[in-house]
Amino acid sequence: MLRPMMFSYFRSLSPAVRAMVWAIAAGLIFSLLNTQMRVLTFQFDPFQTQFLRYLMGLAVMLPLVLRSGPGAFRPNGLSGQLWRGVVHTGGLLFWFAALPHLPIADTTAIGFTTPIFIMIGAALVLREPVVAARWVAAAVGFAGVMIVVYPKLSASGGAWSLAMLISSPMFAASFLITKALTKRDSSEVIVVWQSITVSLFTLPFALIHWQWPTAAQWAIFLVCGLLGSTGHWCLTNAYRLADISATQGVRFLDLVWASMLGLLVFGDRPSASTIAGGCVIFGATVWIARREAVRAAG
Repeated sequence: MLRPMMFSYFRSLSPAVRAMVWAIAAGLIFSLLNTQMRVLTFQFDPFQTQFLRYLMGLAVMLPLVLRSGPGAFRPNGLSGQLWRGVVHTGGLLFWFAALPHLPIADTTAIGFTTPIFIMIGAALVLREPVVAARWVAAAVGFAGVMIVVYPKLSASGGAWSLAMLISSPMFAASFLITKALTKRDSSEVIVVWQSITVSLFTLPFALIHWQWPTAAQWAIFLVCGLLGSTGHWCLTNAYRLADISATQGVRFLDLVWASMLGLLVFGDRPSASTIAGGCVIFGATVWIARREAVRAAG
């Protein structure tokens, strides 16, 4: 009884608010995924870890593909899926190379530059009307990110922070392509083809320092595949429901999840700058969420 009521209430929300809920869910799932992936990069070469995560993401979706039939997952145009795979793989190469060398909270904070590139791309490429409130929220959120990141850029991990930063515009381009693909393909088709293309393009890098996982490690990779595919499915649903720029403000909330998981799993105590920046980011997130709700109701 409770579940139907919750679904009914969720469907009654405006598309913009539902999109933000999907984006928040995706952020939490990706924070869990990134934490586990960082553990695995201590055991395997980062590029092999990257390959197996996407290969297992495809594996967990195979039952759905087989049940529906391969024809149901044929994209309406292969070029867009391939370009998305190429661009996303480029971002992943930088991201995974830096992942073992940075705390999860810092990794997440640096990743918050991606929404800025997404909003710029949404305005210039997709011609989305990015309202002033979204720019303000993005600017305040970015200021919070700089509070977190700036002290680290001049420290010993500065090179790895820069490598992580380079991945942000690449991921932004990938998500903009995803937004365009939602106009012609379902969320399931987009996620399946992302797993196919990224697995294919990252395989050569994985083979350089390949080592065979144990049975337990295969199981962990399978869980990572499930988390990754679920997270991308949630994010694609968010992009389908609203302008991509409308979902970016709540992404800054990911720093909260990342800081909590970093403390629990790795004992990474958030620095004063991380806490201060997190407060700024959280304030921007709450403010833009309320503004979007009011705007949708009006």
